[in-house]
Amino acid sequence: QVQLVESGGALVQAGGSLRLSCAVSGRTFSRNTMGWFRQAPGKEREFVACIRWSDGSTRYADSVQGRFTISKDNGNNTVYLQINTLKPEDTAVYYCAASPFPFAGGMAVRSSGYDCWGQGTQVTVSS
Repeated sequence: QVQLVESGGALVQAGGSLRLSCAVSGRTFSRNTMGWFRQAPGKEREFVACIRWSDGSTRYADSVQGRFTISKDNGNNTVYLQINTLKPEDTAVYYCAASPFPFAGGMAVRSSGYDCWGQGTQVTVSS
């Protein structure tokens, strides 16, 4: 079993930056694909980015490409999501998740491809 704990969410002004953290513990070797998703009020959970533990390869949703950066620290078993130039439409609960599916496949960008989830961290962007 893998346990995930997110932190770093906050209320920020548009144009600001945040770094979200996801502390990973447990059977981490069983999950090589780590992802970030977000869910805004009244909307479905959507894929943001994912990373492969073994080599740091990354994938991004088109909507966040260039503003969001996913990274990892193997020594601290932590996955990060750096968010720059925040916009009001980035307001959402951000979730960290772990997937048993290959990083390069279609399931890595779908919420149904992840079976371990954190509790989420709230990001609110004011205009």
